[in-house]
Amino acid sequence: MLECLSFADVHVHFREPGFTAKETILTGTRAAARGGYTIVCPMPNLSPVPDSPETLALEQAAIDRDAVVRVLPYCSITMGRKGLELVDFAALKGRCVAFSDDGSGVQKEGVMLAAMQAAAREDVIIAAHCEDDSLPGTDPRSEWGQIERDLRLCEQTGCHYHVCHISTKESVHLIREAKARGVNVTCETAPHYLTLCDRDVLDDGRFRMNPPLRTAADREALIEGLKDGTIDVIATDHAPHTAEEKSRGFAGSAMGIVGLETAFPVLYTRLVRGGRISLERLVDAMTSAPRRIFRLPDTPQDKVLIDLDTPFTIDSATFASKGHSTPFDHWPVYGRIVKTILNGTVIYE
Repeated sequence: MLECLSFADVHVHFREPGFTAKETILTGTRAAARGGYTIVCPMPNLSPVPDSPETLALEQAAIDRDAVVRVLPYCSITMGRKGLELVDFAALKGRCVAFSDDGSGVQKEGVMLAAMQAAAREDVIIAAHCEDDSLPGTDPRSEWGQIERDLRLCEQTGCHYHVCHISTKESVHLIREAKARGVNVTCETAPHYLTLCDRDVLDDGRFRMNPPLRTAADREALIEGLKDGTIDVIATDHAPHTAEEKSRGFAGSAMGIVGLETAFPVLYTRLVRGGRISLERLVDAMTSAPRRIFRLPDTPQDKVLIDLDTPFTIDSATFASKGHSTPFDHWPVYGRIVKTILNGTVIYE
């Protein structure tokens, strides 16, 4: 049995307000508790987009009413996440964990430069979804090309730049080199990029996500990046959709899978028991690193108790999330979450 600091996920989608058929603050935070998480940071691709104190207040009201774990929301980088006009960073600072247009890359270099200048001035984090709309998302350059651009801008401005859900070997290489130069960059990847590759994809919506699953060589580079600290954090990119939206085969289904309730067992089984990384490295990437980087509450009374030795089978039918679409369904795993404790109180057992 392992007892450690509870997990923190800096990249989830809880869909409220605007898309509550997919998920709500209540169902999303219940899923988080079931997965061993006591801190989660929901992304701003909502309706309305949290791009002002007024629109953020709608999301915050749902959090205050329904959350069973700590929820620290993102605000968008641009108004309406349209990539054109910057939000008022000063007005939103302190009300959100960081700024992201997740779901969209900021296409215009001038807009990203201005965002980074504002972020540096206000001492806040830009968390970037890197995707060049002029290229298909299946092209690795769609991701790493924007990272390359943004690292140059980050070096100019000195802002704290965090790269979301990296999936390519080139991204790992660029970030490793930038860190060696002293650039203020951190990054995350997700469990599915560390454990699956394009050869695993079936004609099923459970395998459709953005960025897509890449090659075995990309997966290997991500594992090496996690081992050597180039990749700081593991975040799930928990992205629930309705059963109907995920039932249209690979090509026709909505992009995104759920991840909060499978992250630790999948990673512990494949990477730790598989001899690829140490248990200490996995735990740090899911607990202390996200808290340190995003200045999250570091409460010693937030704990998770994990059974490392008893095998079980992932069953999406039992999920607390409204979303049940996961490529890990029916996987035999170890690492069942036995108890999640928030500020000394058991919230899942």
